[in-house]
Amino acid sequence: MEGAASGRCRMGMAIAAAVCLMPLLQLWGCVAVEANADEVDRMRYKDPTQPLNTRIDDLLGRMTLAEKIGQMSQIERENATADVVSKYLVGSVLSGGGSVPAKNAPPEAWVEMVNGMQRAAMSTRLGIPVIYGIDAVHGHGNVYKATIFPHNVGLGCTREPELARRIGAAVALEVRATGIPYVFAPCVAVCRDPRWGRCYESFSEDPEVVRDMTAIISGFQGEIPDATDAGRPYVAPGHRNVAACSKHYVGDGGTTKGVNEGNTVASFHDLMAVHMPPYYNAVIRGVSTVMVSFSSWNGVKMHANHFLVTDHLKNRLRFRARSRLDSIVRVLQAISNEWMLFQGFIISDWQGLDRITTPDHADYLLSIKLGILAGIDMVMIPYTYTEFIDDLTLLVRNGTIPMSRIDDAVRRILRVKFTMGLFDHPYADASLAGELGKQEHRDLAREAVRKSLVLLKNGKPGAGPMLPLPKNGAVLVAGSHADDLGSQCGGWTITWQGLTGNNLTAGTTILDGVRRAVAPGTDVVYSENPDAAFLQQNRARFGYAIVVVGEPPYAETFGDNLNLTIPAPGPDVIRNVCGAIKCVVVLVSGRPLVVEPFVDVIDALVAAWLPGTEGQGVSDVLFGDYGFTGKLSRTWFRSVDQLPMNVGDAHCEDALFPFGFGIETQPATY
Repeated sequence: MEGAASGRCRMGMAIAAAVCLMPLLQLWGCVAVEANADEVDRMRYKDPTQPLNTRIDDLLGRMTLAEKIGQMSQIERENATADVVSKYLVGSVLSGGGSVPAKNAPPEAWVEMVNGMQRAAMSTRLGIPVIYGIDAVHGHGNVYKATIFPHNVGLGCTREPELARRIGAAVALEVRATGIPYVFAPCVAVCRDPRWGRCYESFSEDPEVVRDMTAIISGFQGEIPDATDAGRPYVAPGHRNVAACSKHYVGDGGTTKGVNEGNTVASFHDLMAVHMPPYYNAVIRGVSTVMVSFSSWNGVKMHANHFLVTDHLKNRLRFRARSRLDSIVRVLQAISNEWMLFQGFIISDWQGLDRITTPDHADYLLSIKLGILAGIDMVMIPYTYTEFIDDLTLLVRNGTIPMSRIDDAVRRILRVKFTMGLFDHPYADASLAGELGKQEHRDLAREAVRKSLVLLKNGKPGAGPMLPLPKNGAVLVAGSHADDLGSQCGGWTITWQGLTGNNLTAGTTILDGVRRAVAPGTDVVYSENPDAAFLQQNRARFGYAIVVVGEPPYAETFGDNLNLTIPAPGPDVIRNVCGAIKCVVVLVSGRPLVVEPFVDVIDALVAAWLPGTEGQGVSDVLFGDYGFTGKLSRTWFRSVDQLPMNVGDAHCEDALFPFGFGIETQPATY
């Protein structure tokens, strides 16, 4: 009996020891407990009737370290084979700019690709779905025949948050049509220097305008139903909305001389007053994720900035009451004493951890340590995912990164996935394919173009207004951008940097719009760069000319520009044509450019920004079917020597066109 009792005692101790060691073994990734049928029944995270936190806690408690690190990993589409997704337990996949399943792939090809990755994820031990993300900064830009809306610099000139919300809803549908539930948009940067190559991604130099335009988040995700949910991620039920991502946190638009990924030199007060406000509104609207900026604040890389990422954004984001948000603010103040917590997840930018060191990737172990401890939850590691997984595993096992930090990251990721309904409805809805590029969305984009145009000059001194233009008589159309769909769309269209020409996607050029707007029988002649002889011979023939010039497509650092002049041959076309024929110049650009040398020779000047695929919106207003209503969202400088120049600065008095300027016209009566 003693031997039996002793044996039972030893067996009990062994069982107890095994139970105690099980969490440690799971932590080290040594144990992955297979679930039998009864266990599946008890998996509360699979039960949609359970409270959200119950589901999160239940799933998190079952996960091994390998499964947790997999959730923190976002890899590029081209690497996300079924074997890779299942072997490395990948939590997220993305398409970089121009990364597509095939050239001109239809929605059905995208859906099948995304569903294939999802099937691999759902076949793993715990069946945690992947979240697929893609850039959609002015429409579903990677996808052939998607509707391309005006870039944010133009939308800011509309001053219409409701228009932004409608655009967000339309873009969400087009993204969902391809099976994708997550977009890296909107950019809520406050661009303070137009020399920055991403300035067109910013709604305005004024943080108040940017705050208003965060209404696009409610379009992407759906209207948050209860103000007390502020701070928690929200995506409306069903397949018609997407998780949004406010970017790039924080100060990306304030770098010295507008250098992309540069250094923002600012006091904490200035950072809070200028660059932080849009994030307050984004969090109030329930934004699901926030992307960290490549840039630095006073020399500290944002990807390694624990104070701003964790201490401020995650732990004590404070907002200021403002009349337009008073109803929400009063509720929030009552429950949180003006403090609210962002509960979505924070994602790095493309290879953002690599860029913490100089040169990039010089000490990747250090970069991972700094980035994860700063508070980044999901890491965009398009290619070096095995190195990231191995190194992060090592840092956790040796105690450099505590399990509590890993659990915080995974909890946030799971919260977003559960909130989106991915666990309950992981696969794409193929019936939405018809939403891509549908006419209703193109009509909305055309409306946005009309409302984004800013009329800067309308007639020479002593002469009457030139606009609206008559619809009859011979018309000369000139300039490189009149018949160039790619240039009017700009960067982040089909490819990362964008393309020139008319073969990239479906749409209407400005020239197409002119031809459709004029009266039947009106002679429209297009000459990209007419010479002096042609102009001299035909000056009596044309009643007026429309000159369309501007910048080539660009994105990010490739768009950084210290001189901001109109690219050749634009200046010569303006001088030659406008010197011979009464003319209106339409400037297609992602920011204000140096135009003062040409203002006197020009009869009318229109800032069209980067209008997207619906060029007919430009002709709608030129010919008076609609009036000009747009107001500058940026101060228009005379010379780059004046930069930076922003509303409220003392030297703004010497601006060529001040912030908020824009001549209004009434529709014509024909």
